[in-house]
Amino acid sequence: MNAIKPEKKNLTADLLAGLTFAVVNIPTAMAHALMAAVNPVFGTYTLIFGMPVGAIFTSSVFMNISTTSAMAVAAGSVLVGYSGESRTQALVVLVILVGVIQLILGILKQGSLIRFVPNSVMVGFANGVAVLIILGQLSDLTGYESAYSNKVAQTLDMLLHISEISFQSLAIGTLTILLVLLLNNTRLRKVAAILGLVVAALIVQALQWTNIELIQDIASFPTALPRPVMPDLRLVIPLLVPALSITLVGLVQGAAVSQSFPNPDGKFPDTSRDFFGQGLANLVTGFFQGIPAGGSMSGTSLNINSGAKSRWTNIFAGVFVAVIILAFAQAVGFIPMPALAGLVLLAGFQSLQIPAAITVYQTGKVPAIGMALTFGLTLTIPLQYAVLVGVAFAVLLNAIRQSNQVKIIQVVPVPDGLPLEAPPPAELPSNQITILMIFGSVFFAASQTIEEAFPSTDNTDHAVVILGLRGHAEIGSTFINSLWRYADSLKARNSRLMLVGIDQDVHRKLLNTGFVQALGEENLFLATPQLGGPLNEALVEARKWIAQTPEIRIHLA
Repeated sequence: MNAIKPEKKNLTADLLAGLTFAVVNIPTAMAHALMAAVNPVFGTYTLIFGMPVGAIFTSSVFMNISTTSAMAVAAGSVLVGYSGESRTQALVVLVILVGVIQLILGILKQGSLIRFVPNSVMVGFANGVAVLIILGQLSDLTGYESAYSNKVAQTLDMLLHISEISFQSLAIGTLTILLVLLLNNTRLRKVAAILGLVVAALIVQALQWTNIELIQDIASFPTALPRPVMPDLRLVIPLLVPALSITLVGLVQGAAVSQSFPNPDGKFPDTSRDFFGQGLANLVTGFFQGIPAGGSMSGTSLNINSGAKSRWTNIFAGVFVAVIILAFAQAVGFIPMPALAGLVLLAGFQSLQIPAAITVYQTGKVPAIGMALTFGLTLTIPLQYAVLVGVAFAVLLNAIRQSNQVKIIQVVPVPDGLPLEAPPPAELPSNQITILMIFGSVFFAASQTIEEAFPSTDNTDHAVVILGLRGHAEIGSTFINSLWRYADSLKARNSRLMLVGIDQDVHRKLLNTGFVQALGEENLFLATPQLGGPLNEALVEARKWIAQTPEIRIHLA
């Protein structure tokens, strides 16, 4: 861990960057808490407690660990099933569980796990979440309350009751959106969100629009920092799977930040230690009723653009958030809910990854199907399950694709030259040596495809098949059984199967299964550093067995 003592030369820059983040992200954190279906103030608790802890313990110097749209919406889809005080208790347990899982993965050095989450799934999930964010704010923006729980159904219901929309709410929300968009093109863009909320609050008070719901109408504001809350252990089991799903979302987001922002020394952070830092941040946050925290791309970018020099920016930001909330809690209560909904709506549109979706679509059918399925599931089933189902389906589709892409080619020797590639013969020629190579995976789903591609031995006599396995370090029992059956069919036709380029692990598996004993050790040729060496050794043995075969040598570049 880098030293956490602030350097004097960086102190001013880190203080200013931390203050900028606090001012800009307090309304954002409150909006994220709204997405999570809890008290908007709970979002600020994540900044106060989780952000400094994450800053201290992550490998990434600049990573901002704070509230994120995806994790907030995912948490909201879980917490919506609880009400009253039980929702707060569920939040505490959920966030603590997320922290524990992340801590365990970090301690076990499992940073590489993120490679099992396909990009197509995350793009579909991210776009689905963005749409849910947009649809989820239409109620506060328009003042229309739908009886349906699904966001798509709520939107359709609102459109069917357009006459019941509140003009005042829609006007304030729309005004906030337009003002923020306008200020984003000026020097005030960093404080555009907070200025938009302030102007909206002043207009509501000046016009005495008492029908517009304010934050103070739905949230209680603290006069001091919250005390730790002990979790209700009875909620651990029902919240374990949702916590795992939210953990997955947070770690993927954090890994994206880690690989986008190198440390000051030019090196990229250790993903596993970033897992640990995020886990500890969520663990602490959970006890103080904060919402789930994750690596924030926008927060990290804001800090760096504001002049951050070290991890102290995030530590200072947490302190500034606490001071601002305690000093201006009553003023925050006057923010209109339609104005806050307008900010969340903008965040939803900004979260849409249209170019990324187009790229996935252009990549191929399998990624496109995985993305579309995850997107559809995100809109229709509980969010905590959508990403898990999307990952499982993408892995299944990829397995099917890999099994269909495997192929066998014949290597045709050229005297004193490089060999040629050719399709394998349908019928294995008698009294000849046939050299075959496998391209693609040899895992169990591909074994049948490989076996069907082997040349038929029905009309063969006195032939040798040399099968190259170089580069295939992982084989299973299904593939071994396929080899066994083909070797038996060759033996029945007075022919031989030779395996070349076998590494030590494959040889051990073949030995343990009894295949080596059945085939004969003389028919196995282990891999060597010299390309083509084992193949040439096999050819020498094959020529002895088929006396009429002319001398052939294989020269590989």
